[in-house]
Amino acid sequence: MQTIERQQTNQRMSQIVVHGNTLYLAGQVGDPQHNIADQTRDALARVDALLEQAGSSRERLLQTTIWLADMADFAAMNAVWDAWVPAGHAPARACGEAKLADPALRVEVIVCAARG
Repeated sequence: MQTIERQQTNQRMSQIVVHGNTLYLAGQVGDPQHNIADQTRDALARVDALLEQAGSSRERLLQTTIWLADMADFAAMNAVWDAWVPAGHAPARACGEAKLADPALRVEVIVCAARG
């Protein structure tokens, strides 16, 4: 049986869960005072930091779910996303609209990646 490792854990959630060679990251958001592009950059910088902590990188992305508070932000978010994803390493991805935890949040990024 493979073990499950949890990092940065509190009563509600873990920022990183590792099962075998697969990493699952909690949803990452940006500074709610920023616009959509800067919130996306903030969230992706947090993803980078968690991937590094867990022994991975954006070249190892498997799947990403992106929630936008308003699909009108799709193009602006994608401009940042497209610059962030390494060429040839795009993950399976879904993007939809959802009411986020704080009304000032515009984007939340959820990532699964391979370790190593």
